Amino acid sequence: METKHVLCATCDISCQLVATRKPGEKDFTLSGDYDNPMGPGAICAKGKLAQTTFEHPNRLLHPLKRVGERGAGQWQQISWEQAMDEIAEKLQGIVDRYGAESLAVTSGPWNCSTESGMTRRFMNILGTPNYLSPVALCLGNTAAVNRFTYGWMPMPDFENTNCVVLMGHNTNSQNWVWEYVRLRLAEQRGAKLIVMDPRRSPTAERAAFHLALKPGTDVMLCLGWINVIIEEQLYDKAFVRDWTVGFDALAKRIRDDYPLQRVCDVTGLNETEIRESARLYATSKGAIIPWSPITDQQVSSTSAIRAISILRAITGNLDAPGGEMLMGIHQDLISEPELELTEMLSDEQKRKQLGYDEHPAFTFKAADIFAEHSERVFGHRYPNLVKGTHMAVPSTTFRAMATAEPYPVKAFFAIANNALFGYGNQALVKKAMLNQELNVCFEQFMTPTATLCDYVLPGDSWMERPNLMDTYNWATITMTSEQLYDPPGECRNVYDLWHDLAVRMGMQEWFPWRNVEELFDHRVSRTGLRWHEYLSKYKIQLGHYKHFNYRTTGFATPSGKVELYSEVLEGFGCDPLPYYRNVETSDAFPLKMFVGLREPQFFQSGQRHNRRLRKSNRYPRTFVNAVDAASYGLTEGEWAKIETVAGRLFMMVTIRDDVPPGLIRVPHGWWLPEEHDLGADDHNDGLVIPDDQEYLDREQGIPHMKGVPCRITACAPPRDFVGIGALQ
Repeated sequence: METKHVLCATCDISCQLVATRKPGEKDFTLSGDYDNPMGPGAICAKGKLAQTTFEHPNRLLHPLKRVGERGAGQWQQISWEQAMDEIAEKLQGIVDRYGAESLAVTSGPWNCSTESGMTRRFMNILGTPNYLSPVALCLGNTAAVNRFTYGWMPMPDFENTNCVVLMGHNTNSQNWVWEYVRLRLAEQRGAKLIVMDPRRSPTAERAAFHLALKPGTDVMLCLGWINVIIEEQLYDKAFVRDWTVGFDALAKRIRDDYPLQRVCDVTGLNETEIRESARLYATSKGAIIPWSPITDQQVSSTSAIRAISILRAITGNLDAPGGEMLMGIHQDLISEPELELTEMLSDEQKRKQLGYDEHPAFTFKAADIFAEHSERVFGHRYPNLVKGTHMAVPSTTFRAMATAEPYPVKAFFAIANNALFGYGNQALVKKAMLNQELNVCFEQFMTPTATLCDYVLPGDSWMERPNLMDTYNWATITMTSEQLYDPPGECRNVYDLWHDLAVRMGMQEWFPWRNVEELFDHRVSRTGLRWHEYLSKYKIQLGHYKHFNYRTTGFATPSGKVELYSEVLEGFGCDPLPYYRNVETSDAFPLKMFVGLREPQFFQSGQRHNRRLRKSNRYPRTFVNAVDAASYGLTEGEWAKIETVAGRLFMMVTIRDDVPPGLIRVPHGWWLPEEHDLGADDHNDGLVIPDDQEYLDREQGIPHMKGVPCRITACAPPRDFVGIGALQ
């Protein structure tokens, strides 16, 4: 029996799997790894069926060059070498005409998990600050905002906690399974569960408290908790006294602006449940509030994330056993921040980063302020936490691409990222791509984004490459993955893309490694091992970490303390304390739309071409309460049109009693590979997500997705569907 250990990169959670096959068998069988000390046995259907996804007949196997109009589907197969030659020549010409900042790159870090900082390395050497990623809307922005309070993104200690607070985060056996296993093990130990979620989910039904708040009021509930904790003196007085700044200003803001009655009125909750749940959290000896995408995607996102970070701090849960660990980066490895060479990007170029002044929270404007403090505590000036702590702002970047204001952006690379579907205001993203002189896509399938590109390059899968997973610069946890299969056709690793471009553009000295294995040799060299030795020795390595490290180093903030009142934000012209803001319904748009429903068959916009996964979820579905279905004439299984100020989309109706009246839920990332036009302009949530200023978080510039005012009407099917029978 041949056995290998692998990391699944079907989603962003990186479950550790065991791959086995008997002599004579072609394919490996995948199962969860029960020897993993964190999340033992975790695996989902998407992971089990991954090989059926990657062996699909429509898999891109060779580079393609557009020969017709963008979107017309006319392509010429060319060699990898020809593609690199032509892309390098065109990119160099654009840089010569418009400057290095005219290149913008969007990257999906989960999908190309072996890139080891090479994307930013290439960009920093070239001189462009305009890096984008969907993590701007999901985890990366949380990491950046946490730095304003205590300098790092905490890792929750599920294994020792006594209380878990989940904010709309319904982990289960098919989504974020690694975290779900850790949660269930914590519950088995006796940890109490508090759930903040408008819907009645299976997780909420297990909770000691289910706080069914109104959509988009998460920050108000957190402010209510802070009110209770301060009023009842449940905070850690010694920690607040010795390790925080701004407590008096915070207490005054909470007392004057957020009395509990206002919190109740806004959230729809009663005072008793707010008080009792706050007490449970504050008095548990070790409590965690794991990351949730809910607060990443709101018009008051920065304030919500800041309020959560303040709760962690004033209750004494930072760096405490069973609390929130500020771990730093694994010191035995050459880290991604070292490899990215951010110091090579000049201050002048950093200031050109799109969104730098308007929405500075996760741009270089903030990162430069935290650089010396991060180096003092964690040894790195530019730790790119979750790939999201010095990005350009997506909405600002796409507007520059579309309008050439404040300057032209004329080359766009989408790396393992269906960018057309990955951000708000899909119409703007499409307009932006159509206004480029060069669009390049690194992909596995002909996605809606790929159809708008000039060159489509075939990428490998997580089964076809080794991997050194460093928790996205977030924690001192490293995991490795063995390669199971050879990449088919001319599919290449993302490192090959940047290496080959660098060689053609005069940067070869900065990319000396001939392949990703040599790059990994370099990364593990401090251990005295070669990559193949490290891979054989470690499936998972838990690096050095000790509790209460801040007592020695202080926090990675300008004051060295937890900044409840952020003078950094104040210096940007932003509110130094968390506040409540929301977008309300109107007569024209009387309902609220909750975007981002996780469907067990898919991750983001992937897997839609997999017939086995599509069989149980053939078309995009919106979840609607029976009361609203009756009011708006909606019928189970029939089609509906959903509209916002941004546009419209079409989905089938599913009536659910776990969705409260007044709210509809919309899944993310829907397209139909079997249709001639891929259904690209009819079903994706980005079609109805506005990014006007009214709908943007002020500090980050990310769009509101959790409670967008909308309307819904019954309609005929938007087309004669060919059906999944057309899928191979």
